[in-house]
Order: sequence, then structure tokens, then C-alpha cells
Amino acid sequence: MKKVLRLLTSRVAIVAILVVLQLVWLCELVFGMARYWIGIDIALNVLSVLMVLYLVRKELTPAYKIAWILLCCLAPLLGGALYLLFGDKRPGKQMRNRMERVKQQHLSAVAQPMDLQTKLSPRQQALTDYIAQFGPNPARERTKSEYYPTGEAAFEVMLQDLEKAEHFIFLEYFIISEGTLWRQVFEILKRKAAQGVDVRVMYDDIGSAAMVPEHLARELRENGIRCIPFNPALPLLAIVMNHRDHRKITVVDGYIGYTGGINIADEYINKKERFGYWKDTAVRLEGAAVWNLTVMFLQMWNAFDPIDEDFTVFAPHAHGAKMPETDGIVQPFCESPLDDELVAEGLYLDVLGQATEYAYIFTPYLIIDHELMVALSLAAKRGVDVRIGVPGIPDKPMVYRLTRSYFSPLLRAGVKIYTYTPGFLHAKGILSDDCVGMVGTVNLDYRSLYLHFEDGVLFQGGSILQDIKKDYLDVYERQSHRVQMKDCKDTFWGRLFDDVLRLVSPMM
Repeated sequence: MKKVLRLLTSRVAIVAILVVLQLVWLCELVFGMARYWIGIDIALNVLSVLMVLYLVRKELTPAYKIAWILLCCLAPLLGGALYLLFGDKRPGKQMRNRMERVKQQHLSAVAQPMDLQTKLSPRQQALTDYIAQFGPNPARERTKSEYYPTGEAAFEVMLQDLEKAEHFIFLEYFIISEGTLWRQVFEILKRKAAQGVDVRVMYDDIGSAAMVPEHLARELRENGIRCIPFNPALPLLAIVMNHRDHRKITVVDGYIGYTGGINIADEYINKKERFGYWKDTAVRLEGAAVWNLTVMFLQMWNAFDPIDEDFTVFAPHAHGAKMPETDGIVQPFCESPLDDELVAEGLYLDVLGQATEYAYIFTPYLIIDHELMVALSLAAKRGVDVRIGVPGIPDKPMVYRLTRSYFSPLLRAGVKIYTYTPGFLHAKGILSDDCVGMVGTVNLDYRSLYLHFEDGVLFQGGSILQDIKKDYLDVYERQSHRVQMKDCKDTFWGRLFDDVLRLVSPMM
């Protein structure tokens, strides 16, 4: 009973209840008014028609358009109103203005270095230039990169780097969860803050809502650690809670940086078992490319707490750090719902379109739009060895069923799909032809590609690519079940249910 009461009084439950009550109130208001005044009914139907016309011309993925158009047609009284509340891809105006202001103030921080000496092919250079221009996130040399095939390996080294911090520590994570790992991190952060190190922590309020200590923000501040819960969950009529900070960034002294799929929670180091073995990946950067991660963090931070007028004091060379030798081109980038540029999807489409030998992918969720479906299928039909690794044990059964609904058409096109038998594959990335790879936070689903703030690192050349390849092949060939067409058989009702899920997937 105590657990039930604690659950019902938790912040997640309260937010969910308030959102439901808000929707019930909205429905009752709309239908109640329509019953008593025919003019309201006509006006709302006109609104839905106008919304359909607006969606038709709006530059959105077709699947996203179709889902909302169908809702407007099936529920003409509510379709348009619901889209205005929850359907817009862009964050709220206040958030957009804050972030755009900070971005414009620090454009020079993301300028492409003029002395970059690349040995890339013209097509590789074109991808680098695209991300540098439309991210905008420049490419860097003078960076050492290390790949970690498990969360345990990554956090073991990360804790050592945090202990060495002398000037500042920046942490930005989707999830911070109470447990062994967070207690280790927190103890280090407290000691460093007491030593005068500038320690800042940003976490997503929804992502961490059911996991962080109830008074985490206050506890951090009481220990001299600056803290921002991103986009707090306050369900009011005009709030937009779709847009979450899904990034995972650690920066130490501007010279060492981490990112990847890992969050600060015990399942990521397998101290806590949730869905079998939790397989994740991360990368450690040392040198010039860490500046991109630092700027990403500072732009987000200063949009809500504008305390830094000069970003350059956090640059890799600001404290005399010696830059390592160049080992490939390293380009950390971010994905943002603030604009209409789909950088992460563009990267996937480009890599798949240019692949000649192989394209290997890890993703925990496979909920893709028409463009990615065509790119994957066409690459396989061209003779490219296209492989996708997904979880063997799902964390969300409904989402996993939706993932499996894409198996049959991909298999027919020649794509090879592998389910990770030890447990949950949370890693995200792509590798192709021993020359280009990406590790980051981007899932192949609508939320990551369209709605969330994400980040990743593009590697062009460099020894890290062989380490990534070794891990991919190990998962595919020794730790996974290769899916066959016979594994995809289902009943008529099952296929019908999958069709419905596919239809509403952009809204999930």
C-alpha cells in the first residue's frame, strides 16, 4: 500500500493525472459548447479543415502529416485544437527565443577552422561541410578518440577524469537516477565544487522524473553545484512537453569529453538488471573536438541561466592543454527541434546513400519514416551489406512490437536484422566502409529525429573506426539472433494492430 501511495503521489503520477484532467476538461468544454451552439460545431470543423490544409503544405515527414490529418478527420472537433497543443514540432516561443539569442551571440564559437587539413574524399568532405554549415558544428583535427563497447568501461574511465578536473565539469544527461553510479559521481562533484571547480549539472526533468532524488536540484545547489532541470514538467494549457533534452554530455576542463548512449543510472553499468544485460556504447574525446561539446552545453545552459559572456575561457587550449596528434576528422554535432534541419537523419541518409561495401547500425528503437526505409532498402538492393542490431529483450513492449513491424519489408529488401540475445541494446550509431562512423544519442525513431535535443560524433577516418567495427561484428555474429522471414509471421489481427501502431507512431 505504501508503494502504491508513493507512486500515486510521485511527480510523474501527478503530472500524468493533471495532463489527463486537462484533456478531459478540453473535451468536455468543446463537446459541451457544440451541443448548445451549432456555430461552435461549424467553427471547429472549419478549424480542422484549415489545419489539414496547413499540414498538407507544411514541410513535415509524410507519416507525421498523415497521423495528424487522420486525427483531424476522425475527430474534427478536437483534431485542430490538439495539434495546436501537442503537434507542433518546434518548442515554445519563449524557449526558441532564448536559444536563438544565445546562438547568435556565439556564432564565432562554431565557425569552421580555416586551417583544417583533410584527406577526405569529395563525398566525405561534402558530409563534413553539410554538418558544419547546417548544424552548425565544425569538424576538428588534433583529437584523440576512444570507443567503449559497454557502459561499465566508459564510466570507469570517466570517474577517473572527473577526479582530475581542475577548472570545470559540465554534465548534461537525459536521465540521472539514484543509485551506486550517481552516488559515486555526486561524491566527486561535491569534492570538486568545494575545491573551487565550476561544476554544472543539467538533466531532463521528464527523463529523470521517476528516478532522481526528490530534492536533487536543491541538494546540488546546497553543495555548490549549479543545476538546471531542463523543461520542467508543469502541465498547463499552453505547455509543450514533447521536446526533451536527450543528450548525454560530459566535459572536463574543456579538453576531455564524453558522449554516447549512456545515462547516469545503474542499469547502464549493469549494477541493476532491468531487461537482461544492458548493452551500450560511448566515446571519449581528448583535444580540439571537445570544444563542440562544450559549446553545445554552454548554449543550452545560457539559454536558461545567462552567466557566460565569453565562451572562449572554456576552450581546450584555455588552460594550456597540449593538443594530441590528428587521428582522423572528428565532428561532434547536435540535433535540435528549433529548426527544420534534420541533421541526424541527413547524416544517416548520406552514409547509406554513399555506402558501397557495408553499413552497420545499432538502434534500440526502429520506427522509421519513408525516407529512411527507402535508403536502407535501396542500399541493400545495391548489394551493400546492411545490418541492423536491435534489442532481444525490449524495454517497452508496445514500441518493440512497432519496431518488429518494420522487419518484413526490410528483410524482403535484403537488409539483415539481428536481435541482441543477452538483453537490451541501447547503443545508437552507424558505421560504413571502414571510413565513416557515428556514435551518439540518436535513436531511429520520430522522437529522436524530430522532437528531441540530441548529439553525436561523426568520425571520418581514424583508428577508432576499427574498434567500432569489432564491436558491431561481435554483437552481430556472436551475441545475436539473425531474424528470418519465418520469425515475422503473425495473425490477421496482429498485422492489423501493427498497421494501427504504424499509423500513430509519429505521435508516440
